[in-house]
Amino acid sequence: MAAVVNFPPRQIGKFMSEVLTLGFPDENGHVVLFSPDVRVPNGARLF
Repeated sequence: MAAVVNFPPRQIGKFMSEVLTLGFPDENGHVVLFSPDVRVPNGARLF
């Protein structure tokens, strides 16, 4: 899974969020989380 960190905290509903996960909608509108198909080091830059 890929995520963006070091964003300022944001109120999302009842919760404070400090991480943005990355995903795409499938043909049924369900979220599919982005995940590299090759192992990369934690903290690697997403271009």
